[in-house]
Amino acid sequence: MGVGGDKLYRANQQRSADALVHRITSRGGGAFAHEADLGDVSNIPRLFDLCEEKLGPVDILVNNHTHCVPETFDPALASDGGGGVKPVSAEGIDQHHAVNTRAYVLMMSEYLQRYLKRKARWGRIINVSTDAAHAHTANISYAASKHAIESYSRSAAAEMGRYGITVNIVAPGPIQTGYLEPGQVHEIAGNTPLGRVGEAADVADVIVFLASEQARWLTGQLLYAGGGWRMHQ
Repeated sequence: MGVGGDKLYRANQQRSADALVHRITSRGGGAFAHEADLGDVSNIPRLFDLCEEKLGPVDILVNNHTHCVPETFDPALASDGGGGVKPVSAEGIDQHHAVNTRAYVLMMSEYLQRYLKRKARWGRIINVSTDAAHAHTANISYAASKHAIESYSRSAAAEMGRYGITVNIVAPGPIQTGYLEPGQVHEIAGNTPLGRVGEAADVADVIVFLASEQARWLTGQLLYAGGGWRMHQ
């Protein structure tokens, strides 16, 4: 937690998944990695084909992909540079919604079609949003595209429940994936009831719960996973 910032975050994003796959398989699990642009809709059935080929039918779908380039209405908030805030544009809006909204929806649709085809009776869909989805200064297209996920998820829960599928949303608070600088970590920890910044494992554990039999009576719900940083109203 002693270092962080935009450069570290971007470097982490470039890391291969091979080490994680090796860690899982070396402990007896099954895993594989495949890179795909989910803004290209043709990749969605291909991903399911690959999963079925290598691991078998998809019982649990976790959507956790994202596109984030900060945008703003306010020219005074715009800035130059690779990590800067850009004026809102048609292209930026479309890019965010293509990956953050449309791909989530089409992944859920593809999941259901295959689920029904094999006459399955038990399924889980967990969609990862953000606790900043309702409004986010200087990141407006990202926030809006994430908020749309929540609406689609509730509709999916209402329509898929009859088939034995639960659909829930996890909205993480600030999670140190490299982007938080030390000063931000200290400030966020001081304003979080549980007294620290979140780690990836904190969110993963919530997802594991929602994928389990113990979560059988939860569907259409939004869970804030942020140590109390934001609470449901």
